Amino acid sequence: MKTLYVLRHAKSSWADTEMSDFERPLTERGQNAAAFMGEFMAKKDYAPYLILSSPAVRARSTAEIVKKSGNMDAEIRFEHRIYEASPQTLRLAISDIDDAYPSALVVGHNPGIEGLIRFLTGRLESIPTAALSVIDLDVDAWAYIDEGRGTLKQIYRPKEMSV
Repeated sequence: MKTLYVLRHAKSSWADTEMSDFERPLTERGQNAAAFMGEFMAKKDYAPYLILSSPAVRARSTAEIVKKSGNMDAEIRFEHRIYEASPQTLRLAISDIDDAYPSALVVGHNPGIEGLIRFLTGRLESIPTAALSVIDLDVDAWAYIDEGRGTLKQIYRPKEMSV
């Protein structure tokens, strides 16, 4: 059994229309939501062994803030395949995780994140910015993740949690 935490990056800024999508930073609200989610994960004892994040600025910042505010020991790896990824590409990136890690946090983008959750669990869910999903995977090795192999245990949406 593996546990996959799936986090959509926090709210990002569209203020600079000259900036590329990849470079968009978090807004102040996004920074606060990421810190809140990190603290929340610590309170729930959600402690991933690895954080696998898109290298886009907004996802990178979200991952770093969550790790710091949640006081996590997890290594952060920035994985280029997560940026603008389809559910299948996300599955491939996750399947490369070392089996020594019983849990991992993936920080990415929609629509891929929602598609991944649907692919793994069969559930179509709305995943707003900074929302965290907890999925139990019925696998002994990350390479075996596949369609329908997960159970969605919980979704935490910051707006519903009074950030």
